[in-house]
This record gives sequence, C-alpha cells and structure tokens, in this order.
Amino acid sequence: MPRLLQALAGAPQGGAERHFLRLCLALQRAGVEQRVVIRPYPESLDILRAGGIEPVTAPFGGIFDWRTGSILQRQIDDFRPEFALTYMNRASAAMPKGDFLHLGRLGGYYNLKYYRKCDHLVCNTPDIKAHCVRHGFAEDRVHVISNFVEDHADTPPMDRAALDTPAEAPLIFALGRLHENKAFDALLQAVAAVPEAYLWLAGDGPLRHSLERQAGQLGLGGRVRFLGWQHDAAPYFAAADLYVVPSRHEPLGNVVLEGWMHRLPMVAAASQGPRWLIGDGENGLLVPIDDADAMAAALHRLIDDPQMAERLAQNGRRTFETGFTEAVAVRRYLELFDRLLDEAQTAAAS
Repeated sequence: MPRLLQALAGAPQGGAERHFLRLCLALQRAGVEQRVVIRPYPESLDILRAGGIEPVTAPFGGIFDWRTGSILQRQIDDFRPEFALTYMNRASAAMPKGDFLHLGRLGGYYNLKYYRKCDHLVCNTPDIKAHCVRHGFAEDRVHVISNFVEDHADTPPMDRAALDTPAEAPLIFALGRLHENKAFDALLQAVAAVPEAYLWLAGDGPLRHSLERQAGQLGLGGRVRFLGWQHDAAPYFAAADLYVVPSRHEPLGNVVLEGWMHRLPMVAAASQGPRWLIGDGENGLLVPIDDADAMAAALHRLIDDPQMAERLAQNGRRTFETGFTEAVAVRRYLELFDRLLDEAQTAAAS
C-alpha cells in the first residue's frame, strides 16, 4: 500500500470538505498508510479521529503564513510519502516539492496557477479534466476519479410530525450551501406552484435570511422547513418523497449521488455535473437552469405518476451502485497510485 500525505485547506463544512473526510476514512479502511493535514476545525478532527486517523493541523493562511509550509515540510521529512494529494487552491500551492508525486485534486473549474507544482491532477468529472487540458496540462497527467458517497439507504426516517409536516403530503427535500450558485430561490418559486407539497431545505449560508424572507413573500411559510446545516442528512432523505438539485453551478454534485443512494426520484437543473451524471427520463429529470416553471412541472409529473417516480429512483440506485460507491472510488485511486509508481520506476530505470 502507498504512503499518502493528504492536505485540505477548506471550510468547516461543505461538499469538498465532506468528500475529503470520506476519502480519508475510506482509504484508511483499505489499509493505506496516511498522514492528514487540515485546518483545526473541531468537527473534522473528531470525525478523522473516530476513524483511526490522528490529523495534523495547519493554518493554511495567506501570503504571510510561514507556518503551513514549515508544518508540511516536517510531515514530508518524517513520513516520507510516496504521494501527496492536495485539495483546494491553498493546500496545493502550499505543498513543498519533494521526492514524491504530487497530485492536486480538482472538484471545480479552478485557476490552475495554484496547481503548477503538481505532477498530476485528479478531477471528478471529464469536463473538469477538459478544463485542465485547455489550460496547459498534458492529457496524460490529468485523471478522472469521481466522488462517492457512503451508503446510508437503510437509515430510519426523520419523524415528519417533529417538523410539523403532514404524513400524506408530498415531501420534497433539498440540501446544500445557501448560496446563489445553489438556486434555492428558484426552488422556492417552483414549490409555490406545487401547493400540495412541503419542502425541507437543509443547509446554511449567506442567503438564509433572504430565502426565509422569500418563502414568506411567496406564502410558503407553512410549507417550508429551513433545517440548517445537517452533518447527517440521511434521516431527512429517508423521510422524503422527492429530491431536487436546483443548482445554477454544480461541477459534479455529490448531492446527486446522495439522492441516488437514497433511492429518491430526482429533479435537477441541467448544470455541469448533473448534466453529465443524469440521463433525462432514465435516472432523473433534467430541467433548464433557473426555470422554476419547468421545475414545478417536473415535480408535478413525479407526484402524479408514482410508477415513473419509482422507476427513476430504482435506476438512480443502480447508477450509484455501479459507479459511485466507496469500493469503486478506492479501487480507482489504488489503481492510479500503482500505475503512477510503475511509470516512475520505469522512468528512473531507463
């Protein structure tokens, strides 16, 4: 098994951060020897420690932060990794050079000036790989390994009564950062046109107060529940009938994978990631970005046609099982590590 140094300069919560924690723990279970460096966020530290990883902390600050480079160099000298896998711009730029292969992981269309020290890039969609190649990386140095989500499909549902939601009402669930990119304003407009449905919205962010205000203006105050950030969203998925991903900008969309994993019929705006993942009418319904009327019409279709809803849900689950499980992702990372080591050894011998 390879020795792997992983570093993330992220926020306390978010999709990239959740994926980082999932991958660290999955590789730990697979027997990979790791050293993990993160910012000192208590919840992330607790999650890693519970999985048997004792993380190292670093500030990952701005241009006057000398400590992070020193901390990373000490880990390199002590741990002697064969690979370093860095997430986000700051961690990738801060990683010192060394006698290892540096892989930068991209979950979005980032400015590649932060990744010029990387030997290889790992992207989570083919379109992000194309972005990297267009901006100067050789195609054979850019690899695609998608995200995965853990399987919590058997989690007991949240009690609807606890959130003042009728048992017989169609229940829509959505989650994500309450940010303009996620287009929850368009979702609220759509739900206003589906008067029999309730919406549970999990997440927090800068638009929380404006979205709550919008819900009131649309007359949705009695049918929308703002749940705040939920580290474990599985009980809310389990309680829902329908799932919506309304994002204007979604490079991949872990949220799509979670909906499939939970066997929910899905409506998604056709942003980058959902457009790649979802076959319209096969494992979900795609609607134009920012089209609340089309979103409402798709929700009505699924409410009015339970057989279609069930077919989409089951097909989504099959898509998840064949391409987006922990086992699939771990196998692809280990295969990549083995191949790159073989190539490096061959090049050194020649």
